[in-house]
Amino acid sequence: MKNLEDLEKFINSELTSKINNSFIKHDSIYITIDHDELVYVITFLKTNKETKFRQLIEITAVDYPEHENRFKMVYLLLSHEYNQRIIIDYSIKESEVISSLTSIFPSANWMEREVFDMYGLNFKNHPDLRRILTDYGFEGHPLRKDFPLTGHNEVRYSEEQKKVIYEPIKLEQNYRNFDYESPWEGTKYIKEIKKS
Repeated sequence: MKNLEDLEKFINSELTSKINNSFIKHDSIYITIDHDELVYVITFLKTNKETKFRQLIEITAVDYPEHENRFKMVYLLLSHEYNQRIIIDYSIKESEVISSLTSIFPSANWMEREVFDMYGLNFKNHPDLRRILTDYGFEGHPLRKDFPLTGHNEVRYSEEQKKVIYEPIKLEQNYRNFDYESPWEGTKYIKEIKKS
């Protein structure tokens, strides 16, 4: 289908009970589904002759730690034939397991591993679910909003040991009392000027 409005109507008519919400924005169709409908909806969008969304562009997550359903999963599909994009999303709790799309889109393997590594979300029926961007001994998930930005350990590659090592941070004494206030954001304090 060449017209986005017609395509949205077609998808809504075919997947009536599977879609919670849909709208068009920035020349893309956005649909919200329930997480247990993912495999059915993705299979339909890929195989139906009217949609032909045959390329998986991205799988990612968004962290909302204040919500009961903490994570929003987002899938971006592309139809080369019609030059159209569709974004599918749904919300899940931290402990829920997500259905893997590797049987439908083999490229989902790396994307799901990245979501597993960065957010700590698990995928069922994934052939090789392990860390992909961080070290095997790494603790935590860097894209969660509660991940600490500073710590007491430094991670670096040791050329002598030929592996990634963790060691305590060594700060020079003159950096321990560093003023973290940014003058570019406007200071809410006045520094005392020492007269000598």
